[in-house]
Amino acid sequence: ARRQRDAHLCAEIRRVHAANFGVYGVRKVWRQLGREGIEVARCTVARLMQRMGLHGAVRGKEARTTAADRASPCPADRVNRQFRAPRPDALWVSDFTYVATWQGFVYVAFVIDAYARRIVGWRVSRTAQAGFVLDALEQALHDRRPARGGGLVHHSDRGSQYLCIRYSERLAEAGIEPSVGSVGDSYDNALAETVNGLYKTEVIRRRGPWRTLEAVEFATLEWVDWFNNRRLLEPIGNIPPAESETRYYDQIQAPALAA
Repeated sequence: ARRQRDAHLCAEIRRVHAANFGVYGVRKVWRQLGREGIEVARCTVARLMQRMGLHGAVRGKEARTTAADRASPCPADRVNRQFRAPRPDALWVSDFTYVATWQGFVYVAFVIDAYARRIVGWRVSRTAQAGFVLDALEQALHDRRPARGGGLVHHSDRGSQYLCIRYSERLAEAGIEPSVGSVGDSYDNALAETVNGLYKTEVIRRRGPWRTLEAVEFATLEWVDWFNNRRLLEPIGNIPPAESETRYYDQIQAPALAA
């Protein structure tokens, strides 16, 4: 009976592992099985994954990609390293990273909503000029349509791309308060650095080498969709970002419906 049970569980574990880019370790495979109603002990998942040679992605140390611009006028740090938000569209954080391809480096910018860590904007570019981080912001504004005067804060590090006049003016046009890390180290923008690190670990290192910008762009599109809609994130209760936001809106609508 145990042999039959193990065979069934092995198939389910392989399915979950493969469906999640092969990046889940024991804990997340176990949690995903539980979400699907498959009751199994965590130690059993560990034993069977070891037997099959399955393991999760291990994060390495990330190099910083933005050089601090200390000459440009700098907004105040409104976040002070507290990357928690009471609701969606209260705090966005932005950063970018780089990817080596056979055609040279390409750059990938992300805008992340801090409430559920959902990626709300992204862009891939051949250059690290200000235009591409602005494109990521424009996608976020188009998709989320935050209310003017709604208290949204946009936080970044001191990279010149985020301090340029075009970027600052666009934030002002949208009624978004700018915030820039005050110290100048990775902790100033820790949430965005965390998402960059997951992206490099779960996509770039595991699926390279990369030939073209287009290949990076397609892989990023796939990963962002998975990250937002299916990836289990421990800091928000081991659920996907989209589910966390849905729960928030369901909770605030419930009293109104009851009334």
